[in-house]
Amino acid sequence: MYKAPRGTADILPKDQPYWRYVEGKAVQICQLCGYQRIDTPVFEDARLFVRSIGDETDIVKKEMYTFEDRSGANMTLRPEGTAAVCRAYLEHGMHNLPQPVKLYYISPIFRYERPQAGRYRQHHQFGYEAIGDLDPALDAEIIDMAWQFYTSLGLQGFYLKLNSIGCPKCRPKYIEELRRHYTPYRGQLCRDCQIRLVKNPLRLLDCKQDSCQPAANSAPHSVDYLCNECSDHFNRLQRYLDLLEIPFQVTHRLVRGFDYYTKTVFEIQPEEEGAQSALGGGGRYDGLIEELGGRPTPAIGFAAGIERVILNIKKQTIAAPLISPPDVFVAYVGQEAKEKALKLVAQLRKRGIGTTAPFGDKSLRSQLRQANALGASQTLIIGEEEMQTDTVLLRDMMKGEQRREALESVLNLLRKGQPPSP
Repeated sequence: MYKAPRGTADILPKDQPYWRYVEGKAVQICQLCGYQRIDTPVFEDARLFVRSIGDETDIVKKEMYTFEDRSGANMTLRPEGTAAVCRAYLEHGMHNLPQPVKLYYISPIFRYERPQAGRYRQHHQFGYEAIGDLDPALDAEIIDMAWQFYTSLGLQGFYLKLNSIGCPKCRPKYIEELRRHYTPYRGQLCRDCQIRLVKNPLRLLDCKQDSCQPAANSAPHSVDYLCNECSDHFNRLQRYLDLLEIPFQVTHRLVRGFDYYTKTVFEIQPEEEGAQSALGGGGRYDGLIEELGGRPTPAIGFAAGIERVILNIKKQTIAAPLISPPDVFVAYVGQEAKEKALKLVAQLRKRGIGTTAPFGDKSLRSQLRQANALGASQTLIIGEEEMQTDTVLLRDMMKGEQRREALESVLNLLRKGQPPSP
């Protein structure tokens, strides 16, 4: 028997209300703040992600789905959203638009990693990017949007982790101090961190292995090595967050997982914090556009895994609005009545009324049970007498009451969301 590949999941009809609920809130927040939707291809040139994310990151080294297409080119299924948006920004000349350009996306993401609660090898992200402005007030807007997104879903008990990891001017000195600090701990570090110490020291702070915690907990803080520009940016951002009444914790070990981040990095965590519990996060990537071949362009973004958001909604027993059942169910008795029922269903749907009908040769009792199970508010019944008199039986499924009405009268009475009552 075939099964969904490990690390993937079917989104069944019973879960669709949660997905529509989360996606609806995401779109609403973005539209309120002037962000426009963008959709990029599911796969891109593999070099785009190697260059943007960093060839020493776990995603590039261990998790990307890369394949050779029939032309011999290396392609990669999208492992994150930002790099593709930046590629589109450059390719389509969006630098000529009023800046910042504000974009959002809802798309599948692919990473070959150990499946876990709320994170799959194919999962889905909601994200948004603001490209073209360095103002820390824009950082505050990005964070505020994320805060309002989670609040609008009814989630409670989450908090904001914040840090600044500097820029290419001040970060080298911090990296030097980080290496100096970690060197005496080299023998205690996990195998990955021994490599990171040489190739990517900033990632040392993000390791969750127990053997690496003493070194990480006592490591120097990036905010103590910021240049004047980065320090001023971080101080102003904190001031703006205070004005917006968004509580935050400066978390010195927060670095995020991609090499392109600069200055602001942040995550939003539930109270039950774990190694992989973040509801979402983001930060600045002021050098990424230039790295991809454009002119120097500051930018900042945010992304959230939809599966993990839904997991937390369920944990907090938040009820997602149900998808509306059909307004009308058309039942029939006999073949001639079935033909008339099919025509009636089409007429009602053309009028914007959600309508369904049974298939096969079910008894009227069975059809009424189906109408009740589907949640239809009204059932129209066509039998031999109704065929002869050009009428229908109009049955209120909630009250169990019914009356005979002329067919044309029913078509005029029924309105979407306002079915007639007996």
